[in-house]
Amino acid sequence: MAKKLYVGNLSYSTTEDSLRTLFSGFGSVTSAKIIYDRDTQNSKGFGFIEMSSDEEAATAIAGTNGREFDGRQLRVNEAMDKPRRERSGGNW
Repeated sequence: MAKKLYVGNLSYSTTEDSLRTLFSGFGSVTSAKIIYDRDTQNSKGFGFIEMSSDEEAATAIAGTNGREFDGRQLRVNEAMDKPRRERSGGNW
C-alpha cells in the first residue's frame, strides 16, 4: 500500500522533478507534489511524496530527514491523513 510523506523546509527553487529524483533513490515514487500559493503561484516551501510501500517510505524518511537539499535542511515524516476542508468561492 502506498504511503504519503510530508516534505518540509523545501527551497523555493525546488521542483517536483528534482524532489521525485531525490526520493526515487529510496524506492518507487508514486507521486511528487509541491504546494503552491494559489494567488502568487510561489512555492509554500513544502510538499508531499507518495512511496509505493511502507518499507520504502521508512527508508526514504531515514535517508532524507535532516538531509540538506537545494541549500535547505529537509524535514520529512509521515503525512497526517487530514481531510481537506471546503473552501468558499471567495465572493465577498
